[in-house]
Amino acid sequence: MATFRFELVSPERLVFAGEVIQVDVPGEEGEFGVLAGHAPYIATLKPGLLTIYGDGEPQRMVVRGGLAEMGPTGLTVLAEQAVPVAELDPDMIAQSIKDTEEDVADADNDVARDRARARLEQLQTLKSALGH
Repeated sequence: MATFRFELVSPERLVFAGEVIQVDVPGEEGEFGVLAGHAPYIATLKPGLLTIYGDGEPQRMVVRGGLAEMGPTGLTVLAEQAVPVAELDPDMIAQSIKDTEEDVADADNDVARDRARARLEQLQTLKSALGH
């Protein structure tokens, strides 16, 4: 199968760089897969799982927000946050959900409440996607 260059970058570091066969990306308009030769494309990311297919087992990363750009040199994903699934602690996710539920209840205005609800929805989606 044909390969292409893929880079996953977060503000802290270059998370992944290499030749891959396919990348599944959680886009705001829906999840999409990228293969070699994909048409040029730019998409915003929603929080979710990004899966990298290359040599060996697929690598799963949790990404939060950002931008994906497919061009002639390959796919680049600039994520607000990117963490390998293996590094996530289910207890940490459960605690974050509990804390965010408290933020929703304690919000003193609609804007803060809406932000907290959006974050809570993201965390619950992440928890279910990881099977926790």
